Amino acid sequence: MSAGVKIFSGRATMGLAKEIADNYGLALGNVAVTQFSDGEFQPSFEETVRGQDVFLIQSTMPPTENLFELLLMIDAAKRASAKSIVAVIPYFGFARQDRKDKPRVAIGSKLVASMLETAGVDRVMTMDLHADQIQGFFEKPVDHLYASTIFLPYIKSLDTGNLIMAAPDAGGAKRANSYSKKLNTGLAICHKQRKVANEIAEMTVIGDVSGKDVILLDDMVDTAGTLAKAADLFMENGATSVRAFCTHAVLSGEAYDRINKSSLTELVVTNSIPLKQKSDKIKVLSVAHLYAEVMHSLIKHESISAHF
Repeated sequence: MSAGVKIFSGRATMGLAKEIADNYGLALGNVAVTQFSDGEFQPSFEETVRGQDVFLIQSTMPPTENLFELLLMIDAAKRASAKSIVAVIPYFGFARQDRKDKPRVAIGSKLVASMLETAGVDRVMTMDLHADQIQGFFEKPVDHLYASTIFLPYIKSLDTGNLIMAAPDAGGAKRANSYSKKLNTGLAICHKQRKVANEIAEMTVIGDVSGKDVILLDDMVDTAGTLAKAADLFMENGATSVRAFCTHAVLSGEAYDRINKSSLTELVVTNSIPLKQKSDKIKVLSVAHLYAEVMHSLIKHESISAHF
């Protein structure tokens, strides 16, 4: 079955790609990247992909070279006569730019979708998009997976009978509510107001967290300002403990320092983005087996709805 399948990785998420390939039952294909002195680079496949179903694994977090490397690999596979090209993008960068939230700005995620299709992608596989509607920016199929498949078993193992799901802002209420229904727990929401991006002016708690073990849920953690402030606020409101579950560990700026100094007992993330440094408070759960299972189902033309 695997004779017509090849898996390649960009340089940004090589560790995760190796895990996915191992779970799938194949070795990673050989990609060479020529680096020019001015910073330009050129990836090339060092083995044939003619007539093959090709999976290209690369998260597209900053710098933008990660996105452009994926685009070049897609173009190379298309020109090398691959049968199909699937871009496996564990973290879909520029997803926060999903609409015009003020005049004269780009819709970055739509632009990325257009570039991927122009490069020659046949399908996109990703996880926990910042905005679900990004799937509609593509004219090609998008398999949108959820980290809940990975997070729920771990949350159940923590269950003291006193859990409450929480969202760090109103935008995450839908996600927290889904977990709440699945685990039959209560729900709390943090209401925050910003004056400028990445800076919280005011935050209040909606819901009773007194004596509860709080599980904060979000699709990504960037500067960790919201998570740290929310965790401290929950503890001030009588919570017994606060854990955060965030799919994508962007962790920029002073994020690591904020997490280490916060009231968080633990921050649980996936390996969609490699950690820049280690922290005793951060636990990483792998999504490799989930992607490998979905890739197998895709090749065998089986339903993947059980993974949603």
